[in-house]
Amino acid sequence: MTTLTKTEGAPAPNDSKPFLSVRDLSVQFSTEDGVVKAVDGLSFDLQRGKTLGIVGESGSGKSVTNLTILGLHNRKNTAIGGSIELEGQDLTSASEKQLETLRGNKMAMIFQDALTALSPYYTIGRQISEPFRKHTGASKKEARDRAIEMLGKVGIPDPKARVDDYPHQFSGGMRQRAMIAMSLVCNPQLLIADEPTTALDVTVQAQILDLLKDLQQEFGSAIILITHDLGVVANTADDLLVMYAGRAVERGSVRQVLKEPQHPYTWGLLGSMPRLSAGVDEPLQPIPGSPPSLLNPPTGCPFNPRCAHVELVAGDRCTSERPPLPDGRAAACHIPADARQQVFIERIQPRLG
Repeated sequence: MTTLTKTEGAPAPNDSKPFLSVRDLSVQFSTEDGVVKAVDGLSFDLQRGKTLGIVGESGSGKSVTNLTILGLHNRKNTAIGGSIELEGQDLTSASEKQLETLRGNKMAMIFQDALTALSPYYTIGRQISEPFRKHTGASKKEARDRAIEMLGKVGIPDPKARVDDYPHQFSGGMRQRAMIAMSLVCNPQLLIADEPTTALDVTVQAQILDLLKDLQQEFGSAIILITHDLGVVANTADDLLVMYAGRAVERGSVRQVLKEPQHPYTWGLLGSMPRLSAGVDEPLQPIPGSPPSLLNPPTGCPFNPRCAHVELVAGDRCTSERPPLPDGRAAACHIPADARQQVFIERIQPRLG
């Protein structure tokens, strides 16, 4: 489980040092229109063998956070603050050569769209075996055998024949499995899955998520699962981080956040999901308004322009003061905890069913 320290928004000390530790991370991009504050003061921990789900709308900073962990950003126009430590090694100050040694070997990523992430010019087998040869010094035959082994592990039928196929010869679900095989070929200890089930039908989604669980048990990997779908993380993640406008607004175990959400934005996310118990003609309940511009984010609480409960906060704190994310199970919200609990029970819970 993610634990917290005594500093604002940061995880607390644990007897076992976290495998991945992110502290007060900020990522800013310089553009012609100004500085984009893509990530703004984000902190979390992740232990080996655990899965952290990160959810939020498009543009909330989920993917930028994880691309920064891997060092996959344009260093010329990017300013990074805070720290990222992988097993005690600081990644924000690591050289490109050091990061290349770690990527694919100690940490790897499953990208959202396997068709665009995989090269159309090379066979699946070559794309899986190449990082294995680079990081282990294996021969071509050893790498090919490893590619066939990994294709079999992720459920590709007849892997000895399919290893010589090209990405366009695979279905969407099979391409995603091949992408997972490529990510796991060197047994990475950190696996980042960026919406790995997007655009797949629900049956294939379930198969991919079950596959990640099985492979995590086999390899003991720590997993970060990025998604905008709370249903995907419900049965997959151990802990949940809700992001909005580049910040963490709520944190806790999956059960805590989904059963007793504390932040108005999380209420909105849950309320906008279709329910099986709802009538056919019952409309969905989207969050009003639009996500804020990260070029000029709102002052105070970034969710205040869309929040329907600002009247519960005295004065102008919602627009003038940034709410902290306290230690432990928490939400970054100025509404008093007892008032939030009452609102949830009276207004939100009945809608969620």
